[in-house]
Amino acid sequence: MKLSVPVAFGVEASVKRQLRQLGYGDCPALQGRIRLNGDWLDVARLNINLRAGERVLVELAEFPAPDFDALFDGVYSIPWEEYIGADFRILMDGKCVNSRLMAIKTSGGIAKKAIVERLRAKSGIHTLSERGARIVVGVFIVNDMASITLDTTGDGLHKRGYRIKTYSAPLRETTAAAMIESSFFRAGKPFADVFCGSGTIPIEAALYMRNIAPGKHRSFDFIQWMHVPEVIRIAREEACDQENHGQIPLICASDISGDAIEIAKFHAARAGVGTDIRFFTRDMRMFSSDERCGVLISNPPYGERLKAHLPELYRDFGKMYRRLPDWSCYFLSGYDGAPRAFGGRPDKMRRMWNAGIPCTLYSYYGAPPSEKTESNA
Repeated sequence: MKLSVPVAFGVEASVKRQLRQLGYGDCPALQGRIRLNGDWLDVARLNINLRAGERVLVELAEFPAPDFDALFDGVYSIPWEEYIGADFRILMDGKCVNSRLMAIKTSGGIAKKAIVERLRAKSGIHTLSERGARIVVGVFIVNDMASITLDTTGDGLHKRGYRIKTYSAPLRETTAAAMIESSFFRAGKPFADVFCGSGTIPIEAALYMRNIAPGKHRSFDFIQWMHVPEVIRIAREEACDQENHGQIPLICASDISGDAIEIAKFHAARAGVGTDIRFFTRDMRMFSSDERCGVLISNPPYGERLKAHLPELYRDFGKMYRRLPDWSCYFLSGYDGAPRAFGGRPDKMRRMWNAGIPCTLYSYYGAPPSEKTESNA
């Protein structure tokens, strides 16, 4: 069975590393998707364990679709009766790029008609109620080639389930996970987020160090499908067996807003890592640490409303960081003047998106740990 994992711009390398760690080898990436082979147990494992992927798709077919007749015939030829019951609620998704069939709404309608006619012919049921389980069919047409997929995930993988209270400018959980995975944060290193907001980055850091699967407690669409074996229990048990119940590095999270800290504490408790994070209501300028070789990861403010205050904020952020001479610092920002105000040339920059805003992940590397420090880690 062919599977693919759509990824947000800028996090492809992080997801590929996660797939290698999960035992899937070096998977190719093309047009915003990472492709691999697997079975239904792999579908369950990927949905439960992936930290930075967007969702998990089953790729059913790929065929030329220069016109609507070819699209209808190609979709009709797929054995939909193996996946969809007569009462399933069929939703359509997709896009058209550089193709003669550029009207995705019309293309989706043609594809759904083919699915319904196939189900009627195979089941003998004339009317499909569409009141049952949800199934999302993707129709992606690129250069006149159609790719038909099933979305096994449902609600995106960033919806871990722990973040239910709202706070301004939230960072997607998958983006936070990609920032952490791309950093030097490993066993034995202290961690801090000095702009923690509702707590997404430190919570994802604690989940990462505990090796707690991000999808451990949530449901997925494919569980309700026909002919899908009972694999979710196996994948969840495997994930639980891999968890780290020992001591993890100190994780500090702070924000100038007391309201944000209360929300962050609530979310951390829901995620099962409330005792792993020390929260403080504190201006970032006050942060200091005697710990060696720590990692600072943050998503500082960069909204239009704060534009006049951003140069001073980032200057002070940079000054604070330089009081931590052997720490590494990673921050995501949509403020173009961030590196100039922060000071110092970034060791690495990676373009990413956050809430539809083009951003850059700036990486500043600290001094490497000494042999003594490493041996004590």
